Amino acid sequence: LMDIIINSLYTDKQVFLRELVSNAADALEKARFHSVQDDSFLGDAKDLEVKIEYDADGKTISITDTGIGMSKDDLINNLRTEAKFGTTTFLEAMAEGSNLIGRFGIGFYSAFLIADKVTVTSKCNDDPTQHVWESSADASFTVVPDPRGNTLGRGSRVTLHLKEDAHDYLSEDKLKDAAKKYSQFIQFPIYVKVKKEVDVEAEEDDDDDDDKEDEDDVETKDDEEKEEEEKESKPTKKTVYEWEQVNTQKAIWLRAKEDITEEEYTEFYKSISKDYLDPLAYTHFNAEGEIEFKSILYLPKKAPFDMMDNYWTKRSEVKLFVRRVLVAEKFEELLPRYLNFVRGVVDSDDLPWNITSKKLVRKVLEFMQELAKEEESGDDEDEEAEGEEEKKEEKKDKSDEDGTWTKFWKEFNKNLKMGCYEDDSNRSKLSKLLRFATTKSEGKEISLDKYLDRMQESQESIYYMSGDSMEVMLKAPALQIFKKKDIEVLMLSDHLDEPCLQKLADYEGKKFVSIQKADVKLDETEEEKKRFTKIKDMYKPLTDWWKDSLTELTEKGAMKDAGVKIEKVEVSKRLTESPVVVVTSQFGYSAQQERVMKAQAFQNKDQISMMSGRKTLEVNPNHPVVVDLLSKVKANKDDAAAKDTAAVLFQTALIESGYEIADPSALVSRVYRLMSKELGVDPDAPLKEVEVPEDEEEEEEEEEEEAEEEKEDGAKEEL
Repeated sequence: LMDIIINSLYTDKQVFLRELVSNAADALEKARFHSVQDDSFLGDAKDLEVKIEYDADGKTISITDTGIGMSKDDLINNLRTEAKFGTTTFLEAMAEGSNLIGRFGIGFYSAFLIADKVTVTSKCNDDPTQHVWESSADASFTVVPDPRGNTLGRGSRVTLHLKEDAHDYLSEDKLKDAAKKYSQFIQFPIYVKVKKEVDVEAEEDDDDDDDKEDEDDVETKDDEEKEEEEKESKPTKKTVYEWEQVNTQKAIWLRAKEDITEEEYTEFYKSISKDYLDPLAYTHFNAEGEIEFKSILYLPKKAPFDMMDNYWTKRSEVKLFVRRVLVAEKFEELLPRYLNFVRGVVDSDDLPWNITSKKLVRKVLEFMQELAKEEESGDDEDEEAEGEEEKKEEKKDKSDEDGTWTKFWKEFNKNLKMGCYEDDSNRSKLSKLLRFATTKSEGKEISLDKYLDRMQESQESIYYMSGDSMEVMLKAPALQIFKKKDIEVLMLSDHLDEPCLQKLADYEGKKFVSIQKADVKLDETEEEKKRFTKIKDMYKPLTDWWKDSLTELTEKGAMKDAGVKIEKVEVSKRLTESPVVVVTSQFGYSAQQERVMKAQAFQNKDQISMMSGRKTLEVNPNHPVVVDLLSKVKANKDDAAAKDTAAVLFQTALIESGYEIADPSALVSRVYRLMSKELGVDPDAPLKEVEVPEDEEEEEEEEEEEAEEEKEDGAKEEL
């Protein structure tokens, strides 16, 4: 049983101090309670405190408290774990994860993490005799009267005889650090014995002023004598021991909110988070009901630079306390991964983790919703203030300064989007916090509620599109009909946006619909429906021919290795300017998702190919190129120029719609051919090596050489 406790229950040896100080604090609390009922209970030992010291020579650490103390029977019953709980009961309690903090007899045995023998000396008011309990964790213990008599007055002293591998704890710095870490918010003072060196002579000089007066009467000495005297009178160092309090910081979460200043909240945040910046916002609350706990939670002003790099391994940094004793600095199950940026403390007398975690997440999300609503209501007031120029200028000045929620969203929006993707139970709450830019928001990100407020009456869906940037998306062919009909569209430029909306599926009964996918339905009049049906029939020869042509191109032709599959070719309702556009099937990857998946280091090409979806080519029946192509196909289905034009239009539409072409050489060669025809050059003409003309300089040099030769020949003839 001891082996299970020592090697399985505790993973960090330092917790021995947490457990023993917690037990001491419980004993002090009981003494304080009795003193309220009986004024004489405390007697001469009125100071309720804990003292920690070490003996380097004896290799021991001692924790002494002035608490209620224990009698002989108390020592036997409280420190004999097996007798008190029973082995089976104890193991069942561990399996259920019951709270073991502060329970003498269970937490106490953590002392054997660093000690091979433990001695407990205790004296209580009900027993005139002071007793000593001792055990080596070998299933036996002894309890005897203390031969030294009553040395404690009241309280307990736990002495740990350290193992060889635990001698590094014989350090005041290590003991102070451990005490601060786990017990800095205990309500009773905790002291650690520290060693200091003082000047003996300096102290004597301070206490005795008459010596200085006597020195004035002494005769002046030579310089050499003075120097010798100074050397002889150098102050000697003396080692003294003092008790230094380590838990000077108070647990401000136990105080009423109205009694705490902003400076205190800020300083407390910096002390627990080690952040040099002030917090962006905080909430202080008491959770009541079935589970009760007190908490202060903070939202940082800046996101850590490596926040998303360590997303899957980083734990929540909300500190978990039980009765002001630190249980865990980083507790994995307290908050979900996407909220691992939240800082703060949670303190309770008892914590069933699963219930508390749900309650804590709800509180965090409600706090965020309050911040978001405050800012949105402020924005609405600014919009109503339009009209006068002064108010417009005032609005402009306000818009230059981001609100609290806008600042938070800029830093932590990826976390909330990941939460929207991961957290099924809180997805609806998270959806209220999301912000997106739209075609009408002028670069500002708005909530989904604001989008719904601005929707057209006949609009049944929330439309969105994804892309690399706003500039690229605003030029996309798929957006043309929405601009014409003045329909607002969400612009998703972050790679987490689209998976987030796909997980949401709908918001307030309105489905999310991608305008880059097939089967987008728009509001139409009966006349528009009749006209579209006639156009479909009119262009059926072209769409059927084009479908067959593209099927051959992608399955047998130049694009057979591109992985593109053609679903159909149809007349488009979304195009007003471009001749063609490529859209994917309803459940396939969009162009943006394809790029993200292909960029993964451990991508699965088969899965990407399967999820890419079959492509649909939509044609604009009003575009001159499409009209001309229809006439050519009606005249001759085997027209080579028509086939080239159809293939080039499809491949350029793929690129314009954001898809990648695996092998661009086919498109490039077709572009070259079209350029050749445009210039009146035969694209099939064979290549000939171009004759390079001689340079003018070389010709002049040759002429000069010939002239010189002629002169020489003339001179020779004269001779």
